[in-house]
Amino acid sequence: MKKNYITPNIVKVEALDNYKVKILFDTKEEKVYDMKELINKNKFYINLKNKEYFKKVKPRGETIEWENGEDICPENLYYDSKLI
Repeated sequence: MKKNYITPNIVKVEALDNYKVKILFDTKEEKVYDMKELINKNKFYINLKNKEYFKKVKPRGETIEWENGEDICPENLYYDSKLI
């Protein structure tokens, strides 16, 4: 059976310590997504190792992004994050 992967929009995002982001979805759910492994394994995210740059994250629809175009798959952000 195929899953429906529609994800809610992101209202607010905040960079936390240890390469985590706190996300508020328009469903009023608050979640934390850990990006440490992604940043360490994927060269696309190399700029995010700079903690000052990492803090410049912004919400964009169903995802989050940084100035140079780094973003995360909306499904990963929603389904792989921990509810708080």
